[in-house]
Formats: sequence, C-alpha cells, structure tokens
Amino acid sequence: MVAQLTDDMLRAAALESKAWPYEEARKLVKRYPDGKSGGAPMLFETGYGPSGLPHIGTFQEVLRTTMVRKAYEEMTGAPTKLIAFSDDMDGLRKVPDNVPNKPLLEANLGKPLSRIPDPFEKFDSFAAHNNAMLREFLDRFGFEYEFASSTEYYASGRFDEKLREVLRNYDAIMAVMLPTLRAERQATYSPVLPVSPTSGVVLQVPVEVVDAEAGIIRFEDEGQTVEQSIFGGQAKLQWKPDWGMRWAALGVDYEMYGKDLIDSGVLGGKIAQILGGRKPEGLIYELFLDAKGEKISKSKGNGLSIEQWLTYGPDESLAFYIYREPKKAKALHLGLIPRAIDDYWQFRGNYPAQEAAQRLGNPVHHIHNGMPPAETLPVTFGLLLNLVGVMGEASKEQVWGYLANYVPDATPEAYPALDSLIDYALAYVRDVADKPVRRAPTGVEVDALRDLDTQLAGLGGDATAEDIQNIVYEIGKARFGKEALRDWFGTLYETLLGTKQGPRMGSFIALYGVENSRRLIAEALARA
Repeated sequence: MVAQLTDDMLRAAALESKAWPYEEARKLVKRYPDGKSGGAPMLFETGYGPSGLPHIGTFQEVLRTTMVRKAYEEMTGAPTKLIAFSDDMDGLRKVPDNVPNKPLLEANLGKPLSRIPDPFEKFDSFAAHNNAMLREFLDRFGFEYEFASSTEYYASGRFDEKLREVLRNYDAIMAVMLPTLRAERQATYSPVLPVSPTSGVVLQVPVEVVDAEAGIIRFEDEGQTVEQSIFGGQAKLQWKPDWGMRWAALGVDYEMYGKDLIDSGVLGGKIAQILGGRKPEGLIYELFLDAKGEKISKSKGNGLSIEQWLTYGPDESLAFYIYREPKKAKALHLGLIPRAIDDYWQFRGNYPAQEAAQRLGNPVHHIHNGMPPAETLPVTFGLLLNLVGVMGEASKEQVWGYLANYVPDATPEAYPALDSLIDYALAYVRDVADKPVRRAPTGVEVDALRDLDTQLAGLGGDATAEDIQNIVYEIGKARFGKEALRDWFGTLYETLLGTKQGPRMGSFIALYGVENSRRLIAEALARA
C-alpha cells in the first residue's frame, strides 16, 4: 500500500527538494515571496507555431512546464494557470512537406495562418486545423491549460494597449533590435508588420508611426502609400518583439525555451521591460540529438516523432525520458525506448517505500502528478524483448503462455500494464530490434554449455529463477573464473539469444521454460 503524503508533508519536502522542477519553482517563490497581488494565479506559458503539426518539442515543453507548475503548487498551495499560446497570426513562410493540397498553400504564402484555407478541408483555416490538432494532442495527455490564439488576441483588442506602447516606444525598440541585424535587414526592418489591405500578406516593410495613441502607421504597399491602424488584426509584431509584448501584456511569470533561443529571450526581455513588463522566469533547456549526435531538425527529417515513440513504448516512458536532465543534450531515437521503459518501472517500483523527500526526487512523482498507480510489473521489458526475440513469429496469447511459467497468476486482467507492454514488445521486435544472429560456441564455451544443459536436466519442477541463476553463476566461475564472468554471460547471449546484451539468464530460462532453453543449448552445440 502506498502511503499518502499530507499537504504539510508534501510542502515541507518540496521546499527542500533538489529535483529540478522544485529548483525552478523556487525562482517564482523568490519572484513573489508573498504570492501575487490579490491572489492572482501564477501564469505559465508555452508557445506553439501552428505552421505544422504538434511534435515532440511541443510535448516536452508543455510537459516540463506542467511539472514546474505542479511543483510550485505543492510548494506554495497558490493558484496557477497555464496558457498554451498559438502564434497563428504569423505569416506562412513555406509550405510544409506533410500536408495535402500544396498549391492551395503556395497561393497563400505570406498570409496569416489563420486566414489561409485549410488544405485538409476540415476547418475554417490552416491555423484552425493545426490548433485543433494541438488541443487534441494536449488533451490526450491530460494537460490542464487554457488555449490562446494570437489572431483572437490581436483582433479582440486584448493587445491594443501594449501595441500603443510599441508605437510610443518605437525608437527604443528599434534601438534594441537593429544592432542584432545585418545591414541589409536593418534597412527594411520594423517591429510592426502590417497586413496588406490588398493582398492580405503580412508585410516586411519599413513603417512610420503617424499617431501612436490612435495606432496609425504609414507604409508602402505595392507602390501605394497606406495609412492604417495596427488594431483589429491589421498588423502583428515581429516574433521577437511579439514575444516580449506578450510577456508584458499577459503578465507571464514563467516560460521555458531551448538554448537556441537564448539571444531571442534576452531581446524579448528587454522589450517587455520597455513596455512596462518583466521578463518571466524560465528554464533554458538543451536540445535533442539524433542517433548520430546531430541536432534534430525538421528540415533534415532526422528527428523522432511522438507517434513513433508511442508505437513502441507507453506515454509514461516518453515522459520519463523527457523529465531526466533537461539541461543536458540527449539523443532521441528508437533504441532508447526499452531502457526508458525499464528505468521508469524501476523508479515506480521504488516509490511506495520512499520517504517524502525521496519521492519528490523520483521522476514518477512528476510524471503522475504525485501518485503513480499501484500496479507492479513482474518482468522487465528487456526480458519481454528477449522472450519475443527468441520466439520469432509470436502471438500475444503465446507470450502470455510463456509468462505462466514465470508468473503464477499471469493474466491480462491481473497485469493490464504488462498486457500493453507485450503489444509494444511485439512491435519493437518486429520493426526495430536487430534480428538475432546466433554464433557457434568455441573452446571452453562448449564445455560450459554442456554443463548448463546437464544441470538444467536435473532440475525439479519447483526450481526458481534464482536457483537457475545460481547454477549459471557457478558454471561461469568454474569454467571462466570469477574475473571473466562477463565473458560467460556474453557467450550465453551470443550463442543462445543472438544478441550482444541480454537479461539475467536465470530469469530468462525460468520464463522461456527449462526444456525450451535446453533446446536452444542443443542448437548452439550443434553449430560448434
């Protein structure tokens, strides 16, 4: 039975915890030692560019922000709010690769995403389609958030006062931005991007402030001089000034971003201050790398999608991997999934017996918002993979049949999580894992395998996995020496399983069955 932590126990442990979500939450406690004025909620924000579908970067940012949010709530008991902000007023700069009806998008390049027809023909606009996918995506994982649309905020007047401040402080903002630009870009740069009244395109043109209070600007559009309001969705800001303006307008207290946006965050903070706001607190996280150690890029297509990960591992395994060491660059590829699953279950198994401080440092506390489900896992995912790999073409029912050798009450009803993991194991072995290549044993390996076969033949029906492991261990010591046991285990993996690494052989033999395992040994000896 998992002991429930009281609010007081949780708060006391949270105030002392060194886990990174609490370290981040302490920044907010320092920012507002007495809480926000009038009991206003601490405002967290994540940003989303809806020119494409939600991806693993979207997931990790919302997940990690949610973990900090929950840590702050545990630490203070104060209210919070998370805004998932979609920059759907942004002009479409290029046509994504993974959409239908590309000519439709090509004909609307440069227009706000919210004013371009939906190439999927399901929603009023391309942005509406991708925003719906974002909300569906966030809802699937149970995130608590308030969705915000840039188009709606600009058109409704929500940003009007800060837009006036932009015009009032136009020169000051230009002084922040111009030194960061190349000479040719400086010549045409404006923090304000008017929407052309003729073409509907978001224009990148110089702008003159005519009347800051009325929000009137002057610019050239197709050879004509145009005076136009920046209110009502008739203009938007360049994304760096937009970021700072949003922080000031909404009073954002916390937003994390990748290290590739460090300079942008500095500029956004300066602009927020010019506009009477304050740069939010936030974690600067490292970026994911591919299997070759190269930075993941959507244009290169070298990334791993959420759908790919979730084909071979459960949601919790992805959340666990993303939780760990956010300030450290990490690879992201399919080969990481088995270890992530087993590490997750190891931490989950440790949770019930841990004291409050240990629990708050346990990743599963943050993945499950404080209390992981009580179910345990009787076998590791790695062991499942070895079993399925040796079985070859296997059905789920056959796998459950083998599990009965190892787990007395092995049924899908008793172990629903294990039932799901069998599906993942079958898919992973089918699509991802290297196919087994069993080598022939040589020299002392042959004698050691014969010893193992003889001792397995003499086992009674009540032999446990630990009994078998002791036999394996003693044969290894006798034939290879205690210092070379690694060579013996390598022999077992390479000759019986056809892999470079493997499970505890006692557990595997108990799971696969003694007679089946003896057959593997016989096949290996026949190759010698």
